[in-house]
Amino acid sequence: MKPPYAMLMCAILAFAFDACTESEQPTDASRFVRAEGKHLVTPEGDPLKLRGINLGNWLLPEGYMFKLEVTTAHWQIQQVIKELVGPAEARAFWRQYYQTYITREDIRFIKQTGCNSLRVPFNYKLLTPEDYPEIWLESGFALLDSVIAWSKQEGLYVILDMHAAPGGQTGTNIDDSAGHPWLFESAESQERAIAIWRKLAERYRDEPTVIAYELLNEPIPHFEGYEKFNPLLEPLYKRMVAAIREVDPHHVIILGGAQWNTNFSVFGPPFAENLVYAFHKYWMEPVQEQIQEYVDFRERYQVPVYMSESGENTDAWIAAYRGLLEQNDIGWCFWPYKKMAATSCMRTFTPPPYWDEIIAFAKIHHADPVDIKKYRPPLEHSRAALAGVLENIRFHNTSVNDGYITALGLQTSFAAP
Repeated sequence: MKPPYAMLMCAILAFAFDACTESEQPTDASRFVRAEGKHLVTPEGDPLKLRGINLGNWLLPEGYMFKLEVTTAHWQIQQVIKELVGPAEARAFWRQYYQTYITREDIRFIKQTGCNSLRVPFNYKLLTPEDYPEIWLESGFALLDSVIAWSKQEGLYVILDMHAAPGGQTGTNIDDSAGHPWLFESAESQERAIAIWRKLAERYRDEPTVIAYELLNEPIPHFEGYEKFNPLLEPLYKRMVAAIREVDPHHVIILGGAQWNTNFSVFGPPFAENLVYAFHKYWMEPVQEQIQEYVDFRERYQVPVYMSESGENTDAWIAAYRGLLEQNDIGWCFWPYKKMAATSCMRTFTPPPYWDEIIAFAKIHHADPVDIKKYRPPLEHSRAALAGVLENIRFHNTSVNDGYITALGLQTSFAAP
């Protein structure tokens, strides 16, 4: 039996060891990228300069990326494919498309170029059916799980971007909506959007590879009359943030300005911690005055700003704009990673045989069954064209745009995966 004083000393030492061990264990918050003043910082506290690419056209396809001139929204593309090959084959096409367009090989390639992050635009309809809000679609969440897992393995950060919100935040093709930003007219749509973000936060609250939730992409266009929705944007953001914080206290939350993410006048002072403010700029002269208001916002409120989407321009323009952002210490994520027959992306794929027939058919008035029957290509041509798309989008069948990657200041020469 130990003497009483020895037992007392053991107890004191054990308590001290436990206390030391607990203090050395990282807290949950210390595992995550966070906003500190004007900067994002790594879990270790080092400044983080985001350099990323958008996985556009994957979880929210857009017609222009397939050379479709009239059929631009995802629901329109889906309708055309159903008319071409029928509902059953159309469903099979989309299942294979989602599994093929982005794979582990694509994520490895992005990492090898020197990117440290990627933005994942998604359609909310992949997570919950438009007409059945009580249902959650595990297949859609599984797609997000996959890209997050691949990114974790490759050492890339992930930003989840709700590109298409319930009701539509823009009322245009980019949010797969019904021609109006009904999100701002509908309490039900707003509650659904909030519920989706809460669901995502519950799922990924312990995953540090996901560094941020970008709540809405390019809300409220610049169209005449839509400015009436501007005062509704920040209050909706506040409700979304509150719901997320009920289940996830650690992840960064990104807020985009009105009028396609260009207008920061809709914001007051930051209303919560760990916020980042995102702007987009397309088709403008890459000079300081074009981004000065965002720099001023950062300095005024001592919060990070981030350029989460731009591109669709020449390599020279991309290089100039990227340089301007870096001169101003602003992280960036250019658009997009992959699309059909284009140079303004990292990788491109060729149109398959008979694709010109698909483009022509997509231009007709699809409300008229007579026109559908009259102009529909032969079934074997449609099947061949869609099979060709699924084959051509595979990583090893795409080609690299060295000029675009070089314009981003990234690498084009490295060992093949």
